[in-house]
Amino acid sequence: MRRLFGSVRARATLGATLVVAVALVAAGAAVLLSLRSNLIGEAGTQAERSARAVASELAAGTPYDKLSGLDGDDGPVQVLDENKRLVAASEDLEKISGTDSDRVKPQPPVAPREDDDDEADDHEEALEPGEIAGKSVFSNGSVTIDGDTEDYRFAAVEVETQDRGRLKVYAGSPLAAEHGAVRTALTVMLIGFPLLLGVVAGVTWLVTRRALRPVEDIRCEMAAITHSEDLSRRVPEPDTHDEVARLASTTNETLAALETSVERQRRFVADASHELRSPIASLRTQLEVAAAHPELLDLDGAVEDTVRLQRLAADLLLLARLDAGERPGEARVDLAGLAREEAEGRTGVTVDAEPVEVAGSRGQLGRVLANLLDNAQRHARSAVTVCVRPEGGTAVIGVADDGEGVPEADRERIFERFVRLDAARSRDDGGAGLGLAIARDVAVRHGGTLTAGQGPAGGALFELRLPLA
Repeated sequence: MRRLFGSVRARATLGATLVVAVALVAAGAAVLLSLRSNLIGEAGTQAERSARAVASELAAGTPYDKLSGLDGDDGPVQVLDENKRLVAASEDLEKISGTDSDRVKPQPPVAPREDDDDEADDHEEALEPGEIAGKSVFSNGSVTIDGDTEDYRFAAVEVETQDRGRLKVYAGSPLAAEHGAVRTALTVMLIGFPLLLGVVAGVTWLVTRRALRPVEDIRCEMAAITHSEDLSRRVPEPDTHDEVARLASTTNETLAALETSVERQRRFVADASHELRSPIASLRTQLEVAAAHPELLDLDGAVEDTVRLQRLAADLLLLARLDAGERPGEARVDLAGLAREEAEGRTGVTVDAEPVEVAGSRGQLGRVLANLLDNAQRHARSAVTVCVRPEGGTAVIGVADDGEGVPEADRERIFERFVRLDAARSRDDGGAGLGLAIARDVAVRHGGTLTAGQGPAGGALFELRLPLA
């Protein structure tokens, strides 16, 4: 069963069919009840009309054997006296139920008892001689005439006569029409409802199949992309502007982001391998030379290459942690104090700082300032200026130098990993091209921005903007 309804199309078809089935059953029951009620009401009206016609004749003093309603043309009629004795009945009446008397042949009348009259006065409507009661009482029963038994709706009407006391007239109207109509309607429903449910199920199946066809195309293309590992492929986007189209668009955006991430990771691994190869090769050469000729050992160079490897490994580890989504923390950091700490001991660095606090990681923000100061000192002629100030709802840290500056075309490219401009290609004086990339990643993780521009002295100006704590 679970496998049978394992698809969305099957479940949607089943759900729609069940909903329509419940609605049809409820509507059919309401129709049948309404039809039956209306037809029973019609039969009751007809029976009441016949009963009042006979009661009118009795009120006028018509003898029992002269009553026109006893011929049976308008339905069975019974007339009962105050003692519930049958005093008149329709012709050919063989059996009756549902009235106060099951007799079919009249009985001789008897004089009413006084206590009966008193009891009748207490419980019955007071009528004047020749007056007919305004209220009718209805009941259901059956009648047998000429061997045929049918269900009837009876109406009972009381009439006060001049010489025969109070009489009760029962007149019946057949319910055969009601039964036939209900049976016909039920038969139509039993035949029509399954056909209608079949149409609903078929239409829902086809419509759902058409609606889900783009989803299946997306699934097939995603399976092909996973099998081929070609992230440059994209899933088809239907021109329907609905949820499926938005799903396809989002899937393509995810594939594009994944392709970019994978390509960036590949470049990162290749560039990291390239950057690590040079100091490792240099260190190995020095060690091999020292092994063969100890007197030629360049200890300072070996230490320098080892430190460079250590710094590069630390940068790569930090980038890996940032790519993994490491949270910066919520500690309060005094940027003015942090700027003075990072500038301490550096030659030609001037700090102009106002007290400003932000939330984040003191270590990571210190690394950003250190990278910006290293970059500024590497390119400055003589002076580096650090400015810390609040501006609106943000804290701004500006690091400016008096060097040649950054060309406008390269002001975004320098934040890419392992990017060094021509003036900084030397691995002896320049870095590995990771400092500014790390600085921007940390800024973004702290909800801020890092941009490059032109400083007041014509050199480069790097502005770090962070939300205030």
